Amino acid sequence: MSSSGRDIGRAHEGEQYDDAFVPDDREVGVGPHPEPWPAGPQYDPELLAQGDRRNVTDRYRYWTREAIVADLDTRRHGFHVAVENWQHDFNIGSVVRTANAFLAGEVHIVGRRRWNRRGAMVTDRYQHVRHHESVATLAAFAAERGLPIIGIDNLPGAVPIETFELPERCVLLFGQEGPGLTEEAWGHSTAVCSIAQFGSTRSINAGAAAAIAMHAWIRAHG
Repeated sequence: MSSSGRDIGRAHEGEQYDDAFVPDDREVGVGPHPEPWPAGPQYDPELLAQGDRRNVTDRYRYWTREAIVADLDTRRHGFHVAVENWQHDFNIGSVVRTANAFLAGEVHIVGRRRWNRRGAMVTDRYQHVRHHESVATLAAFAAERGLPIIGIDNLPGAVPIETFELPERCVLLFGQEGPGLTEEAWGHSTAVCSIAQFGSTRSINAGAAAAIAMHAWIRAHG
């Protein structure tokens, strides 16, 4: 089995995935490492021998998953991302992948525990993901850690994210595709920000909105 297949297999061990990511036949990543192999506890001998086809940056080639997560944990940013998941939103995988790219502290799934991981492209192996039964439990988590909740939604009363000063430590909370933030989520939000739009549509894709908001935080604090 290729290292990519091994990676995917481990990602799904002990979990019920709705739609597992299946890689295509293109050669990605790097092949076996030429000898002598680099020394260090971060390296996976099997990857060194077989090659590393995972979706990771060059910095982490041939590293074990545990070593990658440990290194990321030393550098994670002060923002968290939360998504309401009452109707099994298919955008959550994309949100997790973007949160990994921008090195969010954690991703929080509020509501239904199950979510489609295809869009995450296995990045949920390296990104901390926490489940909350309700917005109230998310709010309690945030309050204990001094994290104000900033809702993101294009509804009356929201302030433009382009002019809003995002806190350095916060939770960016997103509603799901279609209905947006619930009233309860609005009630627990310190502020609600909108994203400027100029076309005919009333809203943009939830995954795209999350990416824009995370990048706004990165521009301010990253």
